Amino acid sequence: MTSTDAESRPRRDAEATRAAILLAARRAFARRPYTEITVKAIAEAAGVSSPLVIKYFGSKEQLFARIASFEDGIDDFLDAPPDRLGRHMTLFILDGHAHRHSDPILRIAFSLVQGEQADKLRANFKSRVVRRLADRLTGPDALLRAELAIAHLVGLGVVLGVVQAEAARAEDVARVADWYAPGVQALLTGDAPPRQARA
Repeated sequence: MTSTDAESRPRRDAEATRAAILLAARRAFARRPYTEITVKAIAEAAGVSSPLVIKYFGSKEQLFARIASFEDGIDDFLDAPPDRLGRHMTLFILDGHAHRHSDPILRIAFSLVQGEQADKLRANFKSRVVRRLADRLTGPDALLRAELAIAHLVGLGVVLGVVQAEAARAEDVARVADWYAPGVQALLTGDAPPRQARA
C-alpha cells in the first residue's frame, strides 16, 4: 500500500460512514414521525455508534436539517442540458431505486414529519428543487411547468417505492425511460397541447 493509499483510505471510510448515516436518517424520517426518531436508532441502522453520528452531524435537529435541505443529489439530478434533462431526471429516479435505494426528491413525498419540520421541508423543496428547475427553463409558465415535471417524477418514485409496481420495477430502466421521459421533457421545453375551448 502506498502512502497515498493510506492517506485516502480514512477519507473514503469517513465518506462511507457519512453516507450510511444519511441513508439511515432519510429512511427513519420517511417512515416514522420526527418525535419518535432518536440518534441512537439512526446510529444502529447505519451500523455506527451514536457519538459518531454526533461527531459528523451534531444533534438530531441538525441531521434533519441536512436531510431537509435537499442539498444531497440535487446537483446531479439537474446535471444535463435542457434538451436531455427530462430523460436524465427520469433515469436518475429509476437508477435511485434500482441501485442507490434513494433519491433526492422523494423525501418530500415520504416524510412523516409535521409542524415546524414539515414547514422547513416544504420550503426547502420549493426553493432548492422546484425553483432551481424553473430557473433553468425558458418560455412562459416556467414555474408551473417545473412543478408539473416534478409531480411526474414524484409519481414515478411513489409507484416504484411505495406501490412497488411489478412491471416497472422488473423492466430495464432505459426502456421505462423511453416511455416516461418524453412526457417530462414536454413540460420542460414547453410543448404543451393547445388549450381546449370551454364548453
